[in-house]
Amino acid sequence: MGSIQAQPYDYELPSNGKVALIIIDMQRDFLESGGFGEALGNDVSLLRSIIPTVQKLLEVFRANQLPVFHTIEGHKPDLSDCPPAKLERGKGSLKIGDMGTMGRILILGEMGNNIIPELQPKDTEIVINKPGKGAFYATSLQEQLQEKQITHLIITGVTTEVCVQTTMREANDRGYECLLVEDGTESYFPQFKQATLEMVRAQGGIVGWTAHSTDIIQAFEGWKTG
Repeated sequence: MGSIQAQPYDYELPSNGKVALIIIDMQRDFLESGGFGEALGNDVSLLRSIIPTVQKLLEVFRANQLPVFHTIEGHKPDLSDCPPAKLERGKGSLKIGDMGTMGRILILGEMGNNIIPELQPKDTEIVINKPGKGAFYATSLQEQLQEKQITHLIITGVTTEVCVQTTMREANDRGYECLLVEDGTESYFPQFKQATLEMVRAQGGIVGWTAHSTDIIQAFEGWKTG
């Protein structure tokens, strides 16, 4: 499939096309006004800025009939899958399970817990509900990737330093070759995003690669027409 211009060096795509797009936690409560993210005092416009980029990448993967995985951080209504340490941490005015403006916070099936309308999954795409920060913990993601013989992951979503980085490190430990899309991931704290990008690609790509979406899209367009 060729390669993508990336840091710390070019990212080689697999010749057999076993690559998937991972879109992490693009949920209404994190990205929309009135949601949980804003209630915590964050500027959600920072996260919304990546929506057009993720849309373009999604279109490319769909056009090439390549696997797409969406993740949702959420818990069962009875919170039986939420550790007390996670439930109580933060001491904020709202916590997991409390009623917000778009339903109960981080509860599966609630309006605010759903993926934003701009990135709604198709029936052919896999949605991974995850109780933790990483997409591999207590989910079927590993089995789903193995079933499709995926070896390479293009990773997008929010937030860069928490769920995105955790997932990327989990994937790295499992042997996947991971590329983080620089303009397809975002944080409420720009300095945290920048630090994560540098950590990921440090020491010859100790966790993986980073690249701009235009270089990724160009590589896939070349593969399709090549």
